[in-house]
Amino acid sequence: MTTARNLRFKSLPATPNRSQAANRAAAPVTGGVPKGVGRQAVPVAVRTDLRPQPVRWLDIIAPPSFSALVSARSRCRCGYERTARGRSGVLALIEAHTAHPESCPLLNTEGSKAA
Repeated sequence: MTTARNLRFKSLPATPNRSQAANRAAAPVTGGVPKGVGRQAVPVAVRTDLRPQPVRWLDIIAPPSFSALVSARSRCRCGYERTARGRSGVLALIEAHTAHPESCPLLNTEGSKAA
């Protein structure tokens, strides 16, 4: 291996126009960019749409044929998910979906209830 040498920029011989060119020292070698460069604030993602976001979904599939099987699916962001098939099962699922906000941890917070 070779040893590290003190490298300096090679300059042209002194001429009447460049009398001090040979005496300049090499610029110090530093790692990275100058201090303060690239340190700009990143804008925080702020929701500009203040409409309420959906928390619960109820999907009902009712084919146009009277004899076809009706099905439904109820979902919530808290992890609640139920499915039902047949008219009586779908009606029971609709009632359970309507009653779910009373037990949902996302919708039923202690601070939001009036005393």
